[in-house]
Amino acid sequence: MCLGVPGRVVSVDGMMAEVDFWGARKMVRLDVVDAPVAPGDYILNHVGFAIRRIPADEAVETLALYDELLRLADAEDLMAADVRGELEASPEHGDGHG
Repeated sequence: MCLGVPGRVVSVDGMMAEVDFWGARKMVRLDVVDAPVAPGDYILNHVGFAIRRIPADEAVETLALYDELLRLADAEDLMAADVRGELEASPEHGDGHG
């Protein structure tokens, strides 16, 4: 299963953006994102790449669902493991939520 994880853009430097995921900041590539992004925008991240810009209300709703999933999931929950994997897959950092 492959999931995209929403995050809020903190800063943009060329084709890289610093993105906040539940307080963990990651560097995300902007090579394939579907629209220009700016600080304050939300993006959908997949393995270290922003794949699309998403509306803030959609991002907030999805983040709440993922937060609940991560909070309640046990160590063998495959969906939670996939979300954690997405958070850990940035090109610059290996730390994530959880």
